[in-house]
Amino acid sequence: MDRTSAVFLDRDGVLNRTAVREGVPHPPTCADDVEILPGVREALKELSAVGIPLVVVTNQPDVARGTQTRDAVEQINARLSRELPLTAILTCFHDAPDNCGCRKPKPGLLYQAAAAYNIDLARSFLVGDRWSDIAAGQAAGCRTFLVERPYSGADRCAPDRPVADLAEAARIILRLVRERT
Repeated sequence: MDRTSAVFLDRDGVLNRTAVREGVPHPPTCADDVEILPGVREALKELSAVGIPLVVVTNQPDVARGTQTRDAVEQINARLSRELPLTAILTCFHDAPDNCGCRKPKPGLLYQAAAAYNIDLARSFLVGDRWSDIAAGQAAGCRTFLVERPYSGADRCAPDRPVADLAEAARIILRLVRERT
């Protein structure tokens, strides 16, 4: 069975709006607070229509920090799964001191998805809004797109392509996928 390319997506700041306080992005606190960003539904629908698996890989360290519950994160993920054509959402609930292999910038979540969904990482893409997303994608061998935000840490990474939003990344990815066929 041939392996497939996929699009890996960060959650907060790529799919849904974050609350930025003192220059730091914060995820929604509950499912009712989720605001899907403009153009996301359409971009994902176009990617999904050509058969590309869409896998969210998200760090949620507030669970380890005790400022968010795992249940609230899972309810947010469930809402996104209901409203968007996502293949899967893989979540790291650890904080940096835990030194786990699944917390971005490490590529563990991407490796998990590759094994579970028969994904060819070298033919895949990652769209994120922080340097740690880009580092994880690069460590896994994916082509990377950085959605530029004031908090992105663009000086700490070298994405294959900076983009304004997921819609721009999707247009480029679709063109690249069509060129392969």
